[in-house]
Amino acid sequence: MTLTMTTYVLPPAPQVSVPVVGTTERFPVRRVYCVGRNYEEHAKEMGFTGREPPFFFFKPADAVVPVNAGETGHIAYPSLTNNLHHEIELVVAIGKGGKNIQAADALSHVYGYAVGLDMTRRDLQNEMKKQGRPWEIGKSFEESAPIGPITPAAQAGDIANASIWVQVNGQDRQRSNMSKLIWNIGEFIEYMSAAWELQPGDLIYSGTPEGVAAVVVGDTLVGGVDGLETLRVTVTG
Repeated sequence: MTLTMTTYVLPPAPQVSVPVVGTTERFPVRRVYCVGRNYEEHAKEMGFTGREPPFFFFKPADAVVPVNAGETGHIAYPSLTNNLHHEIELVVAIGKGGKNIQAADALSHVYGYAVGLDMTRRDLQNEMKKQGRPWEIGKSFEESAPIGPITPAAQAGDIANASIWVQVNGQDRQRSNMSKLIWNIGEFIEYMSAAWELQPGDLIYSGTPEGVAAVVVGDTLVGGVDGLETLRVTVTG
């Protein structure tokens, strides 16, 4: 049998990956899903109330900025915006794929958890909302998804009741608890896997609590979820 080597007209992009706590191995990223308005108080500050059906959006895999434990990552202030917001989130890393996963079985599909930031060009997002247009331009840009190391699920503790928080330059901005999710991890995985077949390597940003606000060049953000490695990033020019 003759084997042929695949050649490309351009060098393939490198595989995006995230460090894993306690090992030199890394978690390869396939897709980045995000859950919108998944804390009641954040929904209210965005002008919505109640337990509306969950909705989702995507970020490209190359939006991910992996940050090693104990290090400070760097994200560039993006173009076209004067109102860059932080959104602290628990990130769920999928280790076993599936379609139509039931909420009761969902946690068996989770490899681990990490702390992430969903950086948002709020002015661009709001303008798209007014026009009734998709708002990826506000969400899906370079370096918009910083993430800390992934902690395997068995080592992560009681994630469902963990505190979640972010400080900017040492001052509290967002602070809440994972128990306040409108749609919990099992529930949003059930909804999501009815629309898409989840695969190993998928990351799910699970939504942000109230307190989102703007950052500027030079700001340092430190975010955490109880039981996980903290995430530290600085906004550069």
